[in-house]
Amino acid sequence: MSIEGYDLLTQEFKFLLEIEKPKVAEEKLIAAALGDRSENADYHAAKEKLRFIDKRLFYLNSMIEKSQIIDPSQHKHQKIGFGSSVKLLNIQTDEEEIYTICGALESEPENGLISIYAPLAKLMIGKEIKDEFIIKLPNAKKEYEILEIYYKNIFSLKKNIRSEADFSFH
Repeated sequence: MSIEGYDLLTQEFKFLLEIEKPKVAEEKLIAAALGDRSENADYHAAKEKLRFIDKRLFYLNSMIEKSQIIDPSQHKHQKIGFGSSVKLLNIQTDEEEIYTICGALESEPENGLISIYAPLAKLMIGKEIKDEFIIKLPNAKKEYEILEIYYKNIFSLKKNIRSEADFSFH
């Protein structure tokens, strides 16, 4: 994953651990003090939120531990690799398509950001300008020629960047 992707994961982890979880734990204590817990909706809601927060913290921690941070700006991009933006020519339709290869958690296929694990990305890795390749789809196949390989920051292409407002559990 990119440096920015890693930073965003750690930012969410820190927010949930240091701000959101203590806030919800306090809500749970206040609700518990109101009396009978068996019929206390606020208590059960806070308890459920804590469960979701803990699951998300476990997941984020796992992703942070397993992540391999790559700074694609440091690579030459003569061959396609992580962080490469690629302009392709669809040989059948004569249309150009642009994709950027990124980490799985950073991908937005609808915006041209494809995971390094995507079949198209796997076919392109290691290829150079003017190389051609064929991707087999369930009902067809597409043939491409690589027109251009360059670097463009992954996060400058993203349309769906999460913020602290997205991190909390409402």
